[in-house]
Amino acid sequence: MRIKKLLLKNFRNYGEEVFGFDEGLNVLYGKNAQGKTNCAEAVFYLCTGASPRAKKDKQLIKSGEESAYIRAEAEGRYGSVTIEANVYENKREVRVNGVKISKNADLLGNINSVFFSPGELRLIQDGPEERRRFLNVSNSQMSRSYYTALIRYNKILEQRNALLKNRDIELIYETLPVWDAQLAHYAAELVDKRKEYLEMLAPLAQEKHAYLTDNAEKLEISAEKCYGKNAMETEQALFAEFSSNYERDIRLGFTASGPHRDDIKVLIDGVEARVYGSQGQTRTAALAVKLAEVEIFRQISGEYPVLILDDVMSELDLSRRKKLIGKIDGIQTILTCTHTEKVLYGKECNKIRIANGKIISSSRK
Repeated sequence: MRIKKLLLKNFRNYGEEVFGFDEGLNVLYGKNAQGKTNCAEAVFYLCTGASPRAKKDKQLIKSGEESAYIRAEAEGRYGSVTIEANVYENKREVRVNGVKISKNADLLGNINSVFFSPGELRLIQDGPEERRRFLNVSNSQMSRSYYTALIRYNKILEQRNALLKNRDIELIYETLPVWDAQLAHYAAELVDKRKEYLEMLAPLAQEKHAYLTDNAEKLEISAEKCYGKNAMETEQALFAEFSSNYERDIRLGFTASGPHRDDIKVLIDGVEARVYGSQGQTRTAALAVKLAEVEIFRQISGEYPVLILDDVMSELDLSRRKKLIGKIDGIQTILTCTHTEKVLYGKECNKIRIANGKIISSSRK
């Protein structure tokens, strides 16, 4: 999959600009706060329907404007696709090949992408919510059923948590089993999909990590908690988990267990990376995980996703930068940086210089 053209209109600090992307490496460069990350954000937004950094869509609209418009024209092994989005203060309209879609699930999978920023470099060392977010974003692009189950699970979880705060204890005990049956059903789907994903991710991440460290260390990844051997066992175990912790959850006022609280176990040479790993070790492990994610997309869909590297190079040492650049052949990559000489190392690319939300120059070298 590759994006050929991207149009931004009143998006963040852009007035109106059209980007032409090559099928290989595309480098957006310029000083800080000029619009490089905004362009990368627009690509990911059209792929997933979500911004990697804005909590509300209205933040995407240029100051003083009523709406923003973005459009991507892409081409892949299954044909061409055009995705466009009109973003307003309180709503948005998204179209795929001219057809308006009402559900975000219908957007996912049209253009797959992997977003990698300095925040993702903290994937291993940060708290479990970051690793759950990684699993949710990646799985949602690969599986619409996962995304649907995630949405339904979160809605039921919200209802259950509201019930736990009710002062009528009798009502709580009468109603919880109803919510728990539904919650366990969708929880089991999430847990099983994550398990399948981690079984694919673990060996690939280990391979990428060995490449990045010259086989100096061994990376191991697995689910921290196993609920059952199959879907039925998992659902039964989750229902029992919810049912056996009524008193705890009522006391806390929220559901303290389930896939929304689960974590991934990451070991480097048999030691827990988050606790004992150095910053360099955890960053290298995170890079290996993201490179493995790219490969999983290829294995499942038959083509590589669009790889977005947003200001990552400045966070890596020289060795890791060179190794990363050496791993992106055949993958359309959109890379943002301030100085191209620190990231290219002679690699041919489409260089686009950006300043104050405008394309200043574009060259292919």
